[in-house]
Formats: sequence, C-alpha cells, structure tokens
Amino acid sequence: MAWEVIGHDWAVALLREGLAKGRVTHAYLFTGPPQIGKTHLAQVLAQALNCEEPDPPCGRCSSCLKIAGGTHPDVRVIVGEGAGESIKIDQVRSLQREAILLPYEGRYRVFILRLMDQATMEAANSLLKTLEEPPAHVVLALTAVQAEVLPPTVVSRCQRLDLRPVSLRQVESALEDRGLADEQARLLARLSGGRIGWALEAARGEGTFPQRQQGLEQLMQLLSATRVERFDFASKVSRDVDSCRALIELWASWWRDLLLLTAPAQAAPAQAAPAQAASAQGHIVNLDRAGELEQVASHTDLSRAWAVLAALESTVARLDANVNVRLALEGLLLKLPHWAAVAGTGGATSPQANE
Repeated sequence: MAWEVIGHDWAVALLREGLAKGRVTHAYLFTGPPQIGKTHLAQVLAQALNCEEPDPPCGRCSSCLKIAGGTHPDVRVIVGEGAGESIKIDQVRSLQREAILLPYEGRYRVFILRLMDQATMEAANSLLKTLEEPPAHVVLALTAVQAEVLPPTVVSRCQRLDLRPVSLRQVESALEDRGLADEQARLLARLSGGRIGWALEAARGEGTFPQRQQGLEQLMQLLSATRVERFDFASKVSRDVDSCRALIELWASWWRDLLLLTAPAQAAPAQAAPAQAASAQGHIVNLDRAGELEQVASHTDLSRAWAVLAALESTVARLDANVNVRLALEGLLLKLPHWAAVAGTGGATSPQANE
C-alpha cells in the first residue's frame, strides 16, 4: 500500500486499518500547525478511497493520478475566498448540492475543506446538517489549525486526527531524497520545525534561500537604522501582509536562537556555561548564521532578547487579528534595540538606547 506520506505514521496506520476493515468514517478532522501535511494526508485518503487497484492507494492508476493532479471529478478541495479568505455559507451550500449526486467515476465523493477553523460561523453551522445526515457515498475531510475554534457539534461528528511535527531527521532525509545537498537539507529541516509541507515547498522554491538571506540582512540593517529609516521600511513592507508576517516569523527564529545562546552565559554557573553553550548551539535553527549569533549574543543580555522575541510574537498575533499592518510593524520596529554596528554588517555590536 503506497501511502506517500512523510511522517505521521500513526495516522496512516489508523486510516489504513479503518479502510482494510471497511470502516469508512464519513467525516475526518485533521488538525495541526500550518503546513504540517494535513491537506496532503486528506488527499492521500481520497486516493485510497477511490483507487482502482486491490491494494489502495497505488498512486499509479487513473484515479490516483487524477486526484494527485487535482482533476478528479469526485474529489474537490474547498478553500476560503473573498473577505478574510474564509469558507462561506454559499460554498457549503454548493457542496451540499453536489453531495446528493452519485459519484461520476469513483466510489466516493470526497470534499476536502481547508482551514475550516477560519470558516464563517454560518458556514460551519450549515455544514453541520451534512455531518448529521451524510449521504453514504460522501466523505468530508476537514483541516484546521485550531480545532477549539470550531463548534463542538462539528468536532464531535468527525474522527479527529491531531498531526504533530515530523522529526527533523525525517524532514532532512526527505529533502536529501529530493536532491538537496546535505547542508541545505539540514538547514531547511531546522527552519521547518517539523512542518514537512513547509520544508518541501521551500525546497522547490528557487528564491527560498536568497529571500531568507535578504530578510535577515534587513534585520541586521534595521538594528543600526534611525527611527526615520525604520518607519520608511515599515511603509514599504506593510503593503503585503503575508510577506510581512513571513518576515517577522523569520526574525523571530533568529531572536529565539539568540536567546538560546544568551541564556547559558548569563544564567548558568561559570563552570557549567561552556557545556550549556555547546548544547544551545546544537539546537539553534539558523545554522548558517551561528557565528553572527554568537557575536551578537556576547554583546546583549537575556532580558533584551526576551523582550524583542515577545514583541515579535505579539506582532504576529496582531496581524492574525487583522490590525493595521503598518502601525503594527512601526510599533515593533520601535521596540527593536539600536546597535551602532551589527555582526554581519561590518563590526561588533554596541548596544545603545533607542533614539
């Protein structure tokens, strides 16, 4: 049985056993962090349900290939649209009209509803009618980052599978299998935090490494920039909220690494500090910036690193709450420390008060 899923072995085993025993649940709920593989697992389940071979999913038959390519008439992925990019009630009503029809080619009509936790309340309540009395030939596969946001009545009618981050070694091995050099695979695995979907997408994107490099260089430059320069940067970057969020999350990964390297030196006894520092270096995400991080860590303090990281994470939460992007970014940049020079831009760090 060719379940082409990286990690999540327990979830695959559970689904395989159910299908082998003829126990098909008419509603599944896949939860977990963004880009951890929820939608992919739902698509592989759709392949298994409609595969033409005796040992599904084969990954090679016409049905499996169509589902993988997004062209199977009985398998539809529903994504949010319009204001807020959330699933709306009209989309659910359209699903319900299609659901009463018998499958064209396969055994089941499969509807994959992405990010159902972002759906409007009207859409979620409307979907409940289908969950309560689903046609025998229909399988619903919902994905959600935060299942607790969904109405309890929706969750209770689904078989819930909470996906966890994949081990970094599995992510690294998968990237190497796809032709990435060992060093790049190791770095991407660390950056992914076990989000296999993110890692594979990043590996396919030619601009991943250059964009990341640019984002970190921008952070270094901002640390020694004036208030006017920071506001000018906020004005330019805030035009694209998704890019702004990705940039802040990248900066947060750098500051978490800095916190790891700063903590041992200031919190541990002198004799234990070297061992703890070595341990911290083994857990940093931005491996290729280790030298820069160590240099900055030697010129900053634990409380400063904590404060900046908290400000970064708070800003991401505010963006998720749809606040004004420019104002949120300006507020964040004012909280960044000001250093006369920064490692990686031509000198040792020299902390100063904000202007």
